[in-house]
Amino acid sequence: MSLNDTLSSAMSKLLNFEKVGKRECIIKPMSKVLKKVLDILNAEGYVGKYEEVDDGRGNYLKVSLLGNINECGPIKPRFAVTLDNFEKFEKRFLPSKDFGVLIVSTPQGLMTHYKAKEKKIGGRLIAYCY
Repeated sequence: MSLNDTLSSAMSKLLNFEKVGKRECIIKPMSKVLKKVLDILNAEGYVGKYEEVDDGRGNYLKVSLLGNINECGPIKPRFAVTLDNFEKFEKRFLPSKDFGVLIVSTPQGLMTHYKAKEKKIGGRLIAYCY
């Protein structure tokens, strides 16, 4: 497992723990982007609450799992996406219409592709989850 990409290793860990049926997942190392992604996944109902645990050496996140993730992962390379080509990436990364979320990094922060469409802004694709 490569520790170069914290988001990628965290997403694969979430998915693995979810598939095994665990109720809780410890993610280390953590980052601001990872916390924002978890906030979005929490708001969308894919993961439960998470807490930051201070262990004196970089801290880690303890995430409660709900059993709602079928598939999730980072999007590499981070494709630039405009308002009119969201649909192309929805077809590529999500199984069907209105099922799952793409997480987009926009000038107004991280958000789901639904919110980005609503606000009529583009950005870069970070991750997907359904």
